Amino acid sequence: MMNIALGAMEYGTRIGEKESFALLDAYVDGGGEWIDTANCYAFWQDPSGRGGQSEELLGRWFASRPGVRDRVRLATKVGCEPLWPGSYPEHSEGLSAKAVDAGLEGSLRRLGVDHIDLYWAHRDDRDTSLEETVAAFGKHAAAGTIGRLGLSNYALWRVERMRDLALQLGVMGPTALQLRYSYLQPRPFVRDHTHDHRFGWITDEVLDYAVQNPEQQLFAYSPLMSGAYENRPDRPIPEAFDHPGTTRRLQVLTDIATELDATRSQVVLAYLTAGTPAITPIVGISTPAHLTTALHSTTLNLTPTHHSALDDVW
Repeated sequence: MMNIALGAMEYGTRIGEKESFALLDAYVDGGGEWIDTANCYAFWQDPSGRGGQSEELLGRWFASRPGVRDRVRLATKVGCEPLWPGSYPEHSEGLSAKAVDAGLEGSLRRLGVDHIDLYWAHRDDRDTSLEETVAAFGKHAAAGTIGRLGLSNYALWRVERMRDLALQLGVMGPTALQLRYSYLQPRPFVRDHTHDHRFGWITDEVLDYAVQNPEQQLFAYSPLMSGAYENRPDRPIPEAFDHPGTTRRLQVLTDIATELDATRSQVVLAYLTAGTPAITPIVGISTPAHLTTALHSTTLNLTPTHHSALDDVW
């Protein structure tokens, strides 16, 4: 199984239908399985100020490719759709029972499917009781419209509380976490536009949690930091990563990439997918070159020596 997911966030908005269909076809034909989207994608790129364009495009792709739905595992999210244009983040749908019911119904309709393989709570909703949210997801899991439940941008204590409530209620609990992660690490407690979720990062605690709870699959968004690994002048490494550890890590990354005749991005993806715990990176693939990078990373053989070199530099 190829341990990467295709991020379809901009499909149907910035990336047009023809280009999106070609990338989706090539991804699946190359062995890809996971496709990740959300009901709010991409409200900030559409003149309406509302989301749903990515799911609608995927729905048209499924309809035009008989049998392809059986070849992929589909993930989408609920919780961040603006209540009205311009209202995000102060006013979004949240995770009340009513919002989950409506969000799932809308996603199924736009996607043209009868179930979601992995349904994500997009971000924590502290204004709704966890009992209500857990029961809402559990109801749909029991009905077969949700295969698994995942939590994105959640604090671990909230994850554990939801798992306990699911046990008490006798319903499905979360078995996946989606957070931001990459090989480079930011300075602690940095708050800027790339750190807009306080608990939205895979930390050492999260890694330890996943090792001790192997049923919890880790997904990482923004693993390639929008192209910053490839020395693109238009995609600099964010200021939050400006510290000596980044300099040392980039040097080791460059050395290994040169040795393996690979790009630094490919080494990063191979490092994430073959680490302990293994992490499923969600890659926003927007061009055939990006797709080639992602697919080739799955065949890159990092030795234990490579992993040690990447882990031990600080």
